[in-house]
Amino acid sequence: MRWRRIVGTALATALLTVAVPTTAFATTGDRGAGPGAWEPAPQEPFEQPAGARCDFAVRVQPVVDEVRKLVISEYPDGSPRRELYTGALINDVTNLETGATTKVDASGTALVEYGTDGSMTWYVTGPVLFGFRENGGTLPLGIWVIDGVYVVAFSPTLEKTVTMVHGTTHDVCTDLD
Repeated sequence: MRWRRIVGTALATALLTVAVPTTAFATTGDRGAGPGAWEPAPQEPFEQPAGARCDFAVRVQPVVDEVRKLVISEYPDGSPRRELYTGALINDVTNLETGATTKVDASGTALVEYGTDGSMTWYVTGPVLFGFRENGGTLPLGIWVIDGVYVVAFSPTLEKTVTMVHGTTHDVCTDLD
């Protein structure tokens, strides 16, 4: 029950933040963008060799990328403590050995909290694309679309622990065999 209260509070905070005009969070002075300035957060295309995420080499290429982020709070050194990500993101995922391609909707909304030790926790609603290496977390090797309401905790070594409140998981590698 405590878990659901925490996720509910985080998601409510994220959704309320999206609903409030950005001028309500505007900063003053010479701090630069800082908290309150929505900015583009483009995903760079990337490739993984065979065996890293799928049994074959794969490329992930955004074809629609309207993701933006809002820095909600920072640590004293100016690094982000909490950020909100939202916007349309559609990726082509391609098997580089066969040319088979599938489109994947990864347009979820995430409140991301960064730990000072390199850890992160994502509180998510909607679909997001996550890669899992062998023994890299709670899902097996693959490129996974996780959809619903869930939390993904990243350890400092980037192992991922997915905790579903409600939703589904699907390994995109299986669509490209």
